[in-house]
Amino acid sequence: MTTTRTPRTTGHEEWLTVREACALIGVSPATLRRWSNAGTIRTFTTPGGHRRFARSAVLGLLPAAGRPRPKLQRLGETPTRLTRVYRRHLATAGHGVPWIGELDDDESELLRDHGRRIASSLIGFIDATTPRARERVIGDAAVAAAEYGRIAARRDAGMRPAVEAFLRFRMPFVRELAAVARRRGLDRAETIDVLEAATEAIDLLLSALMGGYEAEAAASSPGEVSVR
Repeated sequence: MTTTRTPRTTGHEEWLTVREACALIGVSPATLRRWSNAGTIRTFTTPGGHRRFARSAVLGLLPAAGRPRPKLQRLGETPTRLTRVYRRHLATAGHGVPWIGELDDDESELLRDHGRRIASSLIGFIDATTPRARERVIGDAAVAAAEYGRIAARRDAGMRPAVEAFLRFRMPFVRELAAVARRRGLDRAETIDVLEAATEAIDLLLSALMGGYEAEAAASSPGEVSVR
């Protein structure tokens, strides 16, 4: 909940700017604003239109007792397990997608291999503790996502159907991560952290897919990229 009223101050409360709050708990300004808009953390807005956050409320977003979020691999959510989740949902996710049904055996196996590479990279991305480490981990998955886009372009699938098919594979991963959070008793801040990281990874991969599609389409038919 956001309010424009001046907060009641105490001798112990400290009010932080967006930048200060982000530095305190290691999240991006966009993430903090999203939490504020959703009511996850209370803020007030200064007469000049700037948000301020109570230090105690910001610290309350950290895992209980200030401990770091447990690594998913230590909780039993390994790349191998997530790959099995991908395989289990593969047939259902691709059902009714015409261009996937038209792939030959070699292309189908290549698409499955790309999916396995993407699945095995997600855990490493989520467990990475710095932006640089996440960038390093997601590199192989981004290449795989771009190749996925190239396959779709060679089949003249259209950008929109290619993206829609990719998004069908997203929900099994998100549901699996949410299930892990419930089974292992992660608190709210830990669960939000996991799902935020997963969303960031999927957004990066979707961008890579679109880039691969556009590159292949441009090479095949310069000046014509189908988005139907």
